[in-house]
Amino acid sequence: MSVKYLLPVLTMLVAITIAGCQQPEAHPSVIEPAPSTLTTQTIAISTLADRLGLKIVETTPAYMTLKNSANTVMIFTGTQGRFFVNGQEKGSVGTVEKVNGQIYVSESISPMISAELRTVAPQPLQPQYQPKKTCSGTVIIDSGHGGKDPGTIGRNGAYEKSINLAVARNVAALLKQRGVNVILTRSDDTFVELDGRAEVANRSHAQLFVSIHTNSCGNKSDHGFTVYTSRSASGASESLAQSIIRAMPITGLASNGLQHADYRVLVDTRCPAALVEVGYLSNSRESALLVSDGFQNRIAEAIAQGIYYAL
Repeated sequence: MSVKYLLPVLTMLVAITIAGCQQPEAHPSVIEPAPSTLTTQTIAISTLADRLGLKIVETTPAYMTLKNSANTVMIFTGTQGRFFVNGQEKGSVGTVEKVNGQIYVSESISPMISAELRTVAPQPLQPQYQPKKTCSGTVIIDSGHGGKDPGTIGRNGAYEKSINLAVARNVAALLKQRGVNVILTRSDDTFVELDGRAEVANRSHAQLFVSIHTNSCGNKSDHGFTVYTSRSASGASESLAQSIIRAMPITGLASNGLQHADYRVLVDTRCPAALVEVGYLSNSRESALLVSDGFQNRIAEAIAQGIYYAL
């Protein structure tokens, strides 16, 4: 074959070879989902409202209004937005993100708003719960640490033992208002051995035992509440823990759910038992909230409600 005809043939063969090496084009109807733009520290305003026991009653391009029978919260959703509780400016909304028509704000404002909310009479959290006129049996409220044992010490110098006692006293008062017989393992700043705490429950043939603690961790970003039962816990202990978990959203604290650990007060107590870590003193934001009387009252309301519906 002459050179005159050989060149076009070679050119065509090269083109065919290159085309054969190319990858097939992706089908145009198959679209890979875009990665989420949300940060891990944001929360949908609808979820925030549910957590705080509020309802969204007004939505505008500039702000949203959340309400219940005792409170009004306004959250301004623009850049540099602020939030107001019952007409008082309380702080910055922080990060605001809008994804698929849903507005997300910084999760850090949840406990800040919760600490400012006025008390609303506790209501059953689930339709199957029915208020009881009387409650038989005895509930033990155990305030962790005390006396020579301060427990963890917060970044603001707050002692765990003092926070535990304040919350425990409030829980006891709320339960007594509902006709529940309550015994505190300690009612002041005294030290009680772990065996002695369980013995209080066993000696009184208690119906339920709940120990109240405040958490701490080397990771300063850790936050939220946790409820524990022992690894060999009965179904009744698990039900008690879950009842408290269902009630805790009114605090605004993030939930770390139900975990299991063989703490002495849980293992040695013969009745259904749970231990609640109500927040992190090692977290600067939660440490500031935990020393607030209003926030301690709200934690107590949640724990008391969870106990009451577990009886």
